[in-house]
Parts: sequence; structure tokens; C-alpha cells
Amino acid sequence: MVETAALNAEVTASYCRRRGLYPEQLAAWREDCEQAWRLAQLARQSEATELKQQRLRIRDLERELQRKNLALAETAALLTLSKKAQAIWGDVA
Repeated sequence: MVETAALNAEVTASYCRRRGLYPEQLAAWREDCEQAWRLAQLARQSEATELKQQRLRIRDLERELQRKNLALAETAALLTLSKKAQAIWGDVA
């Protein structure tokens, strides 16, 4: 395939005769190679899209985790202050 890529029809026909091939075989092989390349491109694009979606999901999950950690820390601080206030002033209610 690589050897015949830049050859014109006449030179390709001569090449095929020397190698015992038909030009149609070369054309079919070229089409197969191009199709394999297109499929590989589609697979890479699909993987890139999936990776991008996973990164976005990870970022969203990290934000949510950070928000929940802050809320938990705030709740813990309020609980601690409540216990200290109760220890100092007793049961006010």
C-alpha cells in the first residue's frame, strides 16, 4: 500500500504485473485500510468524549463532596458549641 500510494495508474499497473497482483486488489486493500483508519478515528473520538464526561462527573462529585464536608464540619462545630453552652449554663429550656 505504501509503495503504490503515490503512483499513477500506468505505473501502478506495471507494479502489479511485476508482483502478480491486480489493480483491483490494491484498490480493495486501500479501501480496507482507509475504513480501518476511519473506525480507529471514531473509536478515539468516542473514548475522548467518554473521558471528558467522566472528568466532568468527577469534578461535580468532588464539588458535592466538598460541600457536604463543609456542612458536616459546620454541624460538628454547632454540636460542640451546643454541648459547651449546655455544660456552662446547664439546661436552659
